[in-house]
Amino acid sequence: MEIHQNQLLRFTTAGSVDDGKSTLIGRLLYDSKSIFEDQMEAVENSSKKKGHNGIDLALFTDGLRDEREQGITIDVAYRYFTTPKRKFIIADTPGHIQYTRNMVTGASTANAAIVLIDARHGVIEQTKRHAFIANLLKIPHLIVCVNKMDLVNFDETAFTEIVSQFRSFSSKLEVTDTHFIPISALLGDNVVNPSEHMPWYDGGTLLHILETLEISNDVSQDDARFPVQTVLRPQREGYLDYRGYAGRISSGSFRVGDLVTVLPSGLSSTIASITGPGGEIEEAFAPMSVALTLKDDIDISRGDMIARTTNPPVPSQELEVMLCWLNKDAAKPRSKYTIKHTSNDQKAMIKEVLYKIDINKLEKKEDDHSLQMNDISKVRIKTTRPLMVDPYVKNRLTGSIILIDDATNETVAAGMIV
Repeated sequence: MEIHQNQLLRFTTAGSVDDGKSTLIGRLLYDSKSIFEDQMEAVENSSKKKGHNGIDLALFTDGLRDEREQGITIDVAYRYFTTPKRKFIIADTPGHIQYTRNMVTGASTANAAIVLIDARHGVIEQTKRHAFIANLLKIPHLIVCVNKMDLVNFDETAFTEIVSQFRSFSSKLEVTDTHFIPISALLGDNVVNPSEHMPWYDGGTLLHILETLEISNDVSQDDARFPVQTVLRPQREGYLDYRGYAGRISSGSFRVGDLVTVLPSGLSSTIASITGPGGEIEEAFAPMSVALTLKDDIDISRGDMIARTTNPPVPSQELEVMLCWLNKDAAKPRSKYTIKHTSNDQKAMIKEVLYKIDINKLEKKEDDHSLQMNDISKVRIKTTRPLMVDPYVKNRLTGSIILIDDATNETVAAGMIV
């Protein structure tokens, strides 16, 4: 399988408190030689001040200084590193239950999720919660790292028992690609370098799996979707008749000559030209940013969507959405918000809360219709004008929305269209 050097993999890390996420990411950065010299020096000095004999790997990723002093990591910390095979963005999210919204934020654009399990404790409630959120967000690849294998004497039976526990639980989920790795983030076993302590494990290291995951099919290839961000009318010599539509392809591909439909108007035309950053091209695909021109002069504006005529999205004013409430203030009944979907902004109202999910028990609570911070609920939303949507399970980009409070301009919720 060919891996393109510039291919970007986004992954999120999740685990219970003290499962070793920060140490794991520190080990990944340290052993893959992705640490700058000044960073290394700062961490070495901090480690000495704390009285550590060696380097405290967690300091590479822990948050702000006052958070470190409290001994907790909060919010979502993004880290970047590159190997000869791939570029990576890591979203390091907290394990505490009160930060469910942070995990949803960090995981929303991820290709893969790393779920850490403490080898001494096995699959616990927080493990199930993190796997459930990864499944809810339809993250295509799940990597289960059984950490702290050094504290169970690198015992194969301890590892296989946890794999069995996780498989038993995850059989209820829709996870299609799962990998299990026994690791010691502290000692570096099976993170970047193969472990000498676990000859019984014949799989790849964590970095090897991250470098070789097949992610080219993670973006929907079936649904050709082009949300229009702006209309180009240069009005200068040579371009007086030019009318182009600029944006980023959400999914699928477009070729010159393709028959397309513009929504919500429903009018059809043919693609006359496609222009990328380097000039005219014959074909463009997600996630390229391009400008399209059409053979017919159709009234198109920001927020409209161009789709291939054979497979258009469904315009809808009433949506059923799995909603994660992000704001510290609870939702007010029948409050009005701005809904943002691709490049389209409309006014919207939460008509009804159908049920809330108990994140720990993974059960529906049909009698609870409140929306508090960190709640994940199924709701019905009504918009003033139709949105061109796909189910989130088919298309993560055209199947997602955010809600913005008009009074404060804060993003109060993120949702997946059912």
